[in-house]
Amino acid sequence: MQIDWQKCANLVPVVVQDSRSNEILMLAYMNEEAFNLSKKTGFAHYFSRSKGRIWQKGESSGNTQKICEIKIDCDGDSILLKVEQKGCACHTGAFSCFFNEVNFNENTQILNQAPAKNPAPQYEILDQLYHTCLERKLKGDASKSYIAKLYKNGTNAYLKKICEEAGELCFALKDLKNASTLNDEKSKNDFINDAIYESADLLFHLIVALGEANIHPERVLSELRRRQGLSGIDEKNSRKNN
Repeated sequence: MQIDWQKCANLVPVVVQDSRSNEILMLAYMNEEAFNLSKKTGFAHYFSRSKGRIWQKGESSGNTQKICEIKIDCDGDSILLKVEQKGCACHTGAFSCFFNEVNFNENTQILNQAPAKNPAPQYEILDQLYHTCLERKLKGDASKSYIAKLYKNGTNAYLKKICEEAGELCFALKDLKNASTLNDEKSKNDFINDAIYESADLLFHLIVALGEANIHPERVLSELRRRQGLSGIDEKNSRKNN
């Protein structure tokens, strides 16, 4: 049986199962390139729909998946991977991503989250912040979480903060420029720190907005990489022609 890539629009769901316990670990997606890389290397590679690129499981956390078996379903449009999981499969630190149980005996469905068995893997800060935003958007408590409060207050809440923080950063950079003639190193360092703090505030609220739109910041970084070596004028003109 071969995978029908055309039928699947070159993106196939992959069920990942622990080879020793048979526990279901996660659901991911592969395109043809990720599938071929997985076969070639013996380690699971997936296509991230949020990042818009191929990634090897564990490339940041070290929690790799060594492939033991690859199985294709009868329709050729889904894959089962049996793997040796190193560490945990879930970004929360749980061994499996499937730890939320729905209580269907009640009128309201209740999610009971089991505690993670392992420390949560450490990812690059933008990735961590993005996933925190997704979690707060889904089940955050607005009385305890600033991100959840922004989402609860609606789109205008975080868009307004982006405008405010951008203005504050502009003023901080202007002050830093004016302070460049000072001989007082302490004062100059204070202005530098202000510019850094305001930049962090702006980037934070930008990622909150990207999280609402389900756009991973990696896709923004990929766009910047694409522009490397291009004239800024030519790149902007190319957008006008499209």
